[in-house]
Amino acid sequence: MRKYLNLFDFKQKVDYKTEILSGLTVALALVPEAIAFALIPGFSPLTGLYAAFVLALVTSIFGGRPGMISGATGAIAVIFVGLILELKRNFPGIEPDTILHYVFATVIVAGLLQIGAGLLRLGKFIRLVPHPVMFGFVNGLAIIIFMAQFPNFYQKGSDELMRGTPFMIMLALTLLTMLIIWGLPKLTKAVPSSLVAILVVSALVLGFGIDTLTVADIMNEGETIKGGFPPLSIPQIPLTWETFKIILPYGAIVAGVGLIESLLTLNIIDEITDTRGSGNKECVAQGTANILSGFLSGMGGCAMIGQSLINVSAGARARLSGITAAVMLLVFIMFGSSLIERLPMAALVGLMFMVAIGTFEWASFKTFGKMPKSDVVVMVLVTLITAITHNLAVAVLLGVIISALAYSWENAKRIRARKYVDEHGIKHYEIYGPLFFGSTTLFSEKFDVVNDPDEVIIDFKESRVADMSGIEALNKITGRYAKLGKKVHLRHLSRDCIRLLENADKIIDVNVLEDPTYKVVVDRINAK
Repeated sequence: MRKYLNLFDFKQKVDYKTEILSGLTVALALVPEAIAFALIPGFSPLTGLYAAFVLALVTSIFGGRPGMISGATGAIAVIFVGLILELKRNFPGIEPDTILHYVFATVIVAGLLQIGAGLLRLGKFIRLVPHPVMFGFVNGLAIIIFMAQFPNFYQKGSDELMRGTPFMIMLALTLLTMLIIWGLPKLTKAVPSSLVAILVVSALVLGFGIDTLTVADIMNEGETIKGGFPPLSIPQIPLTWETFKIILPYGAIVAGVGLIESLLTLNIIDEITDTRGSGNKECVAQGTANILSGFLSGMGGCAMIGQSLINVSAGARARLSGITAAVMLLVFIMFGSSLIERLPMAALVGLMFMVAIGTFEWASFKTFGKMPKSDVVVMVLVTLITAITHNLAVAVLLGVIISALAYSWENAKRIRARKYVDEHGIKHYEIYGPLFFGSTTLFSEKFDVVNDPDEVIIDFKESRVADMSGIEALNKITGRYAKLGKKVHLRHLSRDCIRLLENADKIIDVNVLEDPTYKVVVDRINAK
């Protein structure tokens, strides 16, 4: 209990002032994001705000990455658009309140799947995401964050850009916010520059009565962020197989997208803070948060890279900042809605612009001439897919698949054989490089079965059989020699290979002291 109260997650002293001020800044930044994401599928602003509160609180207390902020996200909101369309096709005339109950049920199913992923220790597989994919993911998200701010420069209720004085005021206030965030840390780091920027710009707008876009203006007519504690909402839907078939696929997509975004954000925060979080613990926390969100009238969500970077950049490293953000968000909803709705959007837009600039991996441009072309292609492709489709799961999965194929192709070309005939007339093949599904063809081409002498030795001391395709390639090559009545000796194979080879006892030369002990097709990644 003392560990949670004092928040010593990485055995470092907690700066309570920094944590609390950073949490307040994050809470202010969460408000417009949660509202905007709730409006994407047509939900009430409170649906997004309740989700942000529950997710931020639960993951901050129980998550695997102190300092990381979770809440309602655009990636999850977009998924519900598809769910709503399917519900309307299957149930013409369905009421909006009934749709919300299906959404809450979907969020609960997603949470259960995420907990299952954590208990099965699947969080470790995020380590298989290559660095170029990480670069592309971060750059794509930075572009999304940056582009998402431009609608705030439109005239209210239209898709036309502001003109004249309103545009100049919005632009000037946004630039002032960015200038304070950039310049204040050069003078002092006593308080988060993001919080100071929001307060200064808000004071100017409210004090001088400047007419500019506010938080209230981004909501639909008659809507408000004023509310109470998140109300209990048990999904009132038919418990039938048809219902399950509708919500399960969307629940799985929500769970997958949420975990991918959360675990990649966790890795990014790990690098920034030079500490290590627990992926499996974060999976369980995200799942628990989404289940509670579904029962407390929230739309669900996942980790938010923008708010997480605001938090970490302000110096927060412990759980207190996230807890503070969640509590302050609830305070805004219950008691401070009228004040929060008057906040100028320019201050929050400027903050998010700085987050986007800080998120983008500018160093990735320097790697263009140094990285392999395949890595550059993967990085650019993931960036474009993420930025254009907002489908993080597809972007990351495609990046991983292309990286894996490129890696396999490069390794397939590395297999080679050193050949010589010794004084006894025995031909030796010393194999170098991995023998796996991609290199089996080149491996087979190394042998001159017809013209080889009656006795052949194939030595794998500098090679490794990586999968069942490699085992099958060995079976085929030894079979070709056997048909011609020639004797083959295989040396320096692991016991696992020997066990899987046909007629192994007739052709294997076992050397207990020198034979390797690796296994074929075995997961050896240590789970955290």
